[in-house]
Parts: sequence; structure tokens; C-alpha cells
Amino acid sequence: MNILIVTHLAPFPQNSGYPIVVGNTIRGLVDTGHQVSLCSLDPHPHKDHEDHTDELISRIKYQRHTIDTSISATQAFLSLFNGKLYTIDRYYDSQIEHALIKEVAAGNYDIIQFEGLYVTPYLAAVRKSTKAKVIYRAHHIEYLVWERLAKQKNDPAKKFYLNLIAKRIRLYETKQFDLFDAVAVFTDQDKECIKGHCNKQLSVEILPVGLDLERYRPDHKRTEFPSLFFLGAMDWMPNREGIEWFLENFSNELVNGDLRTRFYVAGNDIPERFDDYEVVGKIFIHGEVDDALEFVNSKAIMIVPLLSGGGMRVKIVEGMAMQKCIISTSLGAEGINYSNGENILIANTPQEFHRAIKRCITDENYCRRIGRNARALVEEQHETHKISQRLADFYQRTLLAGS
Repeated sequence: MNILIVTHLAPFPQNSGYPIVVGNTIRGLVDTGHQVSLCSLDPHPHKDHEDHTDELISRIKYQRHTIDTSISATQAFLSLFNGKLYTIDRYYDSQIEHALIKEVAAGNYDIIQFEGLYVTPYLAAVRKSTKAKVIYRAHHIEYLVWERLAKQKNDPAKKFYLNLIAKRIRLYETKQFDLFDAVAVFTDQDKECIKGHCNKQLSVEILPVGLDLERYRPDHKRTEFPSLFFLGAMDWMPNREGIEWFLENFSNELVNGDLRTRFYVAGNDIPERFDDYEVVGKIFIHGEVDDALEFVNSKAIMIVPLLSGGGMRVKIVEGMAMQKCIISTSLGAEGINYSNGENILIANTPQEFHRAIKRCITDENYCRRIGRNARALVEEQHETHKISQRLADFYQRTLLAGS
């Protein structure tokens, strides 16, 4: 098949959830003999992506389009009154649309896959320019992220604003589902949500996150035990909110209480205010790390204190592949076919987190057992070539449905 994938971020380097998913999808499809083109918006042209270091670039046709998605306080404020969906609209650019139309018209594609809600402003133009089947992959249900964020806020003004955004995104997002030929999701929860909003018999396929397990080779000799860590992109609000909640609840316990172990926080775009949480020799705010997998390998216990968000957390699946003992909220582990106490530990309250952390930091064999079981789960259900074959089969069924 000839496949075009459209993304709102360049998936190189693959150092966070969205790029990892997109990159592994492309690699799996190319490895199984399909022809893949990639059209990416690039909101960060000033960053050195070092595309030339990724061998995957040479195996696909790749176009990257610079776009300014920086938030304008004025436009965000005006959107409160003009009814516009500024969170989505800032990803639209007429010149990029023209380039995409040109590519679609000339590409003779069988499948065009839109990766997430932020590239849907280009859907109408693409539809007019091709007879290809158009697939939507929902990395999560966007409006649920905003609704859950609103529930966590006590400030009435912030709660009002987030609920307003959630309502507008819900109206926009639920209309989009019916405009595609088929939809791929990561979790059963997202499938049920989409099915509940569709006005037609839409094919919705559950395809979990896939990983190239050859890249995930844990080395316990280089792991500090005990130690806790968090790794995630801090430009995503649920990550920022979750780790602030954890630090507010556990900083004192980690420094002066009965959970005395080092805690490491790493990820892109960590706000400067997080420096206030640093405690010499106890709590470390790293920022972006050069090698995410090496960072994960060097620490023992992964903390995922998500209070909002949606979809499947790629970092949890990666942590499982690296045989990490993971302590997560049930929302953070949503969509993963886990068994609590066997291949992950679920904690939803400060008391549950405290008990889980204390058990883990005092019993290395227990942590190792949880980690081994986690790796076994990933090998069974998240190997990228298995997922890629299921995706290709889904494409074929979609093509046959319209023939």
C-alpha cells in the first residue's frame, strides 16, 4: 500500500510519546513492505532535530513544514468571546494546506492517516483532492483531557476557562469522527467514547502502542536502587499537573520522612518554577535528558501520578519494556491490559502512593518481579511488528469496505 501520514509534530527525534508512536508506526509499515510518506507540521524549527541521524528518514518521503503555533495571549483572550477554537486553529496555515493538497493530488495514495486532532483542520482540503481512504488515529480523546483538567482546579476562573475550552473542543472533535472512513484508537475506553458520538456505522479499531523491543535492553547493574523517577514532556498539562501534585504531597516525605530515597524528574520544557522543588542530594530536576532510555535504565521505580489526560501512556509501556517497577494512578495506566500487583502497582490517593513506594524501596526482589512481569506483558501485547501487521490488516479492510 501507498500510505501518507500527517502529523502536527515532527517525529524526529523520538523522545516523547507522540513521536515514538508515529516513528514506530512508520518503521513497522516500511519493514513490512509498504510505501510511506510523512507530512509533518513543525512548531519548533529553532530546535536541532538532527533528522540526519535517524535512518528511517532515508526510507520514506518526508516533508516538514514550519508553523508558528506559539500562544498569543491576545488571541487566546479574544477566543473567549468570538467562539473560535484557538487551541486547534493555531495549527492551520493556508500555505501548508496548499502544499498538502499538491502532495495528495500527485501521490496516488491508498491511505491517508491523520495523527490526532490538531491536523484535522486540513481534512476538508484533503478530501477534495483524493479518493484515498482517510483514517483518523485518536491518540486520546482531547475534550476529556480538558474536562479532567477542569475537575482538578479549585480556582473558579480557571475551572470556568477549562470547562469552556472542553465544551468547544467536544463540539468540534465529535463532529470530526463522522468525517473519516475509519478510526484507530489505543484503548477500549476511547473506542466506546467515539462510538457513542458517531452518527454512522464507523469502523473503530483498537491498536495498542507498539515498541521495537530490540531497543529496550535493561541492565540492572547500572540501576540505582532504591530510586524514584518521573519522565515526561512538561509541555503537556496533565504531566505538569500530576508531577506538581506528587511533589506537593511527597517532597517532605522524601527528604525528612520514611520514604527517604532520591527522586529524579526529567522531561522536555520543565517550567523554571520546578527548580524550587530541588533539594540537594534528594530531589533532582533534570530537564531534558540526552538519552531517555539510559535515564530510565539508571533508575529503579517509575512514578506516573496522572490525575487527568487520556489515551495510552507510551512512557508506561516503555518503562514496562525496561523492566521497571511502575506505580501509577489507574487513569495513568488506562488502556494497558495490566494486573495490579503483578506487572504494575496502582495508587490513586496519597495514602496508596505512600504504601506502594515504601514497599518498593525496601524490597528490591519485589520490584524486580514486577518489572519482569511487565516486560512479559509488553512482549506479548505491544511488539511493534505485531501491531503494524494489525494496522495493515485494518487498512485492507477499510479499502475493501469502500470497493
